Amino acid sequence: MPKHRPTDPKLAALRQYGTLNPRPEEVTDELFKASEFFDARDVVQVKYEMLRRVEKEGRPITEAASAFGFSRPSFYQAQLAFEQNGIAGLVPHKRGPKQAHKLTSKIIDFLQQLRREDPSLGSAELVERIKKRFGVIVHPRTIERGLARHQKKRQKSG
Repeated sequence: MPKHRPTDPKLAALRQYGTLNPRPEEVTDELFKASEFFDARDVVQVKYEMLRRVEKEGRPITEAASAFGFSRPSFYQAQLAFEQNGIAGLVPHKRGPKQAHKLTSKIIDFLQQLRREDPSLGSAELVERIKKRFGVIVHPRTIERGLARHQKKRQKSG
């Protein structure tokens, strides 16, 4: 029978909020090795401490970046982000599209018209209609999210 590992709530939270350090084993700074307070898995804490070492303790950038598992360019990116946005600037940003880029306003209008004419149309059928009309393949869940997002915007403004 497989053993279940005890769940670590902090690890789960770091994953959920996108702040889990992908390379905690590269953090070799003495504080992170000697104290449970300093957690190499928390990328925001690691970046902040790296910046603090340079700013307040005068450590060379190359040395600090290396001890915290970062490159010099990454140090400078973190420094700029911190100067512009404080600690919130150290939180990694999600990569990839920020919105449903395939769902243009023309496609959303088309979907709304189809739904007005036949509210029973499901997402799979809408995928086919978009493909036929616009030559674009869109995932059914993308359609559902796009229509819901557009509906929320209308409710807020109306």
